[in-house]
Amino acid sequence: MDADALVVGAGLAGLVAANELADAGRSVVLLDQESEANLGGQAWWSFGGLFLVDSPEQRRMGIKDSLELAWQDWEGTAGWDRDTDHWGRQWGRAYVEWAAGEKREWLRQFGIRFFPVVGWAERGDGRAGGHGNSVPRFHIPWGTGTGVVSPFIERVREHIASGRVSYRPRHRVDELVTSGGAVTGVRGSVLAPDDGERGVASNRDVVGDFELGAERVIVTSGGIGGNHDLVRANWPDRLGKAPDHMITGVPAYVDGRMIAITEAAGGTVVNRDRMWHYVEGINNWNPVWPSHAIRILPGPSSLWFDGNGDRLPPPLFPGFDTLGTLAHLRQTGHDHSWFITNHALVGKEFALSGSEQNLDLTERLYRDVLKRPITPVPPAVQAFLDHGVDFVQAPTLRELVDGMNALTPDAPVDFAHIERQVLERDRQVANPFTKDAQVAAIHVARSYRGDRLTKRAFPPHPILDPKRGPLVAVRLNILTRKSLGGLQTDLDSRVIGTDGAPVPGLYAAGEVAGFGGGGVHGYRSLEGTFVGGCLFSGRAAGRAAAREAS
Repeated sequence: MDADALVVGAGLAGLVAANELADAGRSVVLLDQESEANLGGQAWWSFGGLFLVDSPEQRRMGIKDSLELAWQDWEGTAGWDRDTDHWGRQWGRAYVEWAAGEKREWLRQFGIRFFPVVGWAERGDGRAGGHGNSVPRFHIPWGTGTGVVSPFIERVREHIASGRVSYRPRHRVDELVTSGGAVTGVRGSVLAPDDGERGVASNRDVVGDFELGAERVIVTSGGIGGNHDLVRANWPDRLGKAPDHMITGVPAYVDGRMIAITEAAGGTVVNRDRMWHYVEGINNWNPVWPSHAIRILPGPSSLWFDGNGDRLPPPLFPGFDTLGTLAHLRQTGHDHSWFITNHALVGKEFALSGSEQNLDLTERLYRDVLKRPITPVPPAVQAFLDHGVDFVQAPTLRELVDGMNALTPDAPVDFAHIERQVLERDRQVANPFTKDAQVAAIHVARSYRGDRLTKRAFPPHPILDPKRGPLVAVRLNILTRKSLGGLQTDLDSRVIGTDGAPVPGLYAAGEVAGFGGGGVHGYRSLEGTFVGGCLFSGRAAGRAAAREAS
């Protein structure tokens, strides 16, 4: 045997698992097909939001949360309804209990601290027992995703220096080795060196091969979001026809290879059709990887229109129900939709996903963060206004619609139809009483101190108010992101085989395992749960493998 355990994938879940093993005194080989520049995987690029329940940050913002309310929201969001959901439900309960208990203090041991204002993501589908967060729970870490990943990279480097961890970049696993029904190692290809920067697609030139043995193998290789062919092959009918055009929210190495490889070694894959893709995607004017996309994190005020020019119905407002909106838009015959808004709302209510789009938070520039509410337009957002191919600006609605139609000539919208809907909405903001559900939602958002302080819910005003101009339209694309299904695992992250029992020696964590159990989220996510899912499942896998290693 070459080590007590092999960890396949050096993303966040793999780093956490390797650290837990090494902290327990076990020897580890950490394998990854990418170069050392990509240590930490896609979580490095994330906003890094983390789901916490009844935290000190929430209480300071006047938020009353509880384990019971959070579990009600999680269950209503997940909608588990399959025989294969047993372990996903168990993981869900364990995760919510962790988020309401040990999670925050465990993170603080690694130096992870939080921005004091808690965000309100996925505000729901309008049902108390349905999808969505009843209260704000999206905790933004100082350092964003980079700040979450960095402590685990540093800890792994310490274990490498001590000899406890052997790190093998550019080692691509092509097969799991089995013997007598147990997984006993891996075989694969050594890839040629690649000096590309983090996130840039690397070469796949094979220069050698390798085989390694261990009593425990932990697969932490991520999902399928970078592989559009796999996304389309697994696209569910409930979300309509798979899009012809999508843009990509993850690096190219998120290719799903290890799912089939692990299945071939006896692992069970469940809920392949459950996935999480955003509908507010915009093409990055300064891309890192092919079709690199950014997601707009919108406040509640922009008007949302489908590709036919029809305003989306309640409760499909910006920031409320991602997959509900996706399913609705897939029935319209178009792969795009539109925000119509104005310059003031873009400046105050638009945030952008990604660590590189939030350098004040990522680099912990506290004074710059404090300037956000008083800055007319954040620099990263202004760059998209200046250079983004999906943005249209105009002084009048007529000119704005003309610009929209120039951008999508095969799907023109009718000016009179757009004008009528905008005016109908604008007439609803003259007083605090309204029958427009979105305007009412803005009033609710502004009752939350955090949304008022950060201007994430800007005071209601007419979209066509010339003092708030110019007008802005944004073409929104479908952005691939997360797999919600994957390798089925028990609460010790052991991969379940076709006979319903754990496959000896085989573990999985992170997105490849549906972040635990093959479906901890069920059909939908409450947000702030993807990075956290890598932490939780990677920790469980590393600890279980360390206990069971001889």
